[in-house]
Amino acid sequence: MNDHSLQIADRTFSSRLFIGSARYPDPDTMLKAWDSSGAELVTVSMRRVNLENIQDNPWIDLIDRDRYQVLPNTAGCYTATEAILVAELAREALDTNWVKLEVIADDESLLPDSSELLVAAERLVTNGFVVLPYCTSDPVLCRRLADVGCAAVMPLASPIGSGRGIDNPYQLILIKEAVNIPVIVDAGIGTASDVTIAMELGLDGVLLNTAVAEAKHPVLMAEAMAHAWQAGRAAYLAGRIPRRTCGYSRTRETIDVT
Repeated sequence: MNDHSLQIADRTFSSRLFIGSARYPDPDTMLKAWDSSGAELVTVSMRRVNLENIQDNPWIDLIDRDRYQVLPNTAGCYTATEAILVAELAREALDTNWVKLEVIADDESLLPDSSELLVAAERLVTNGFVVLPYCTSDPVLCRRLADVGCAAVMPLASPIGSGRGIDNPYQLILIKEAVNIPVIVDAGIGTASDVTIAMELGLDGVLLNTAVAEAKHPVLMAEAMAHAWQAGRAAYLAGRIPRRTCGYSRTRETIDVT
């Protein structure tokens, strides 16, 4: 009952909190935040990588590849063709077949383009990738992504960077019921209570970036997030009491302790 490990494809993670690598005030703060979070998977935007000369990316050397699973993402791609190309370049440059697949519809909302996402996901799975797609909180889309072989689905809680938390918990519950692969909440997390709520819903993990990187004290916030997912997971496994219209009635049977 106390085993919080999570299996995704061929990898088992002790932490169900995954973390990003953008928007930190400096590299030292980023590394300390990662350490404080207890995360074992770090996302890396391929827009920040010099793919023509992988040696000319000194910040990548900061990542302890023995400690962290590197998850390159295709952020900033607008078509399936573009995302597939970036994923293939990432596989060569970073020596990993894992990819966080992002195909966005526009610069303003950064919401996923569902049709292009599904095309890219199917192609990448066929080409041997472990695909974790960032998607809308649409149970039908998530089921289709699972059907084409994605290793997990990563529905947004609310728009990227909004900090609004979980806009529609019922949609996320429906997604969890619709698929037999891990459901990782991605985007919109603002604070530790959002992480706890996601885990209390029975979801499998949380990926976040801005909530930690842009916090007043990123390292402390990362620590709070680590406690939050564990508390939420434990509460889910423990099973909460039912919600009632009122508390115990006066006529309810009580235990005689005399």
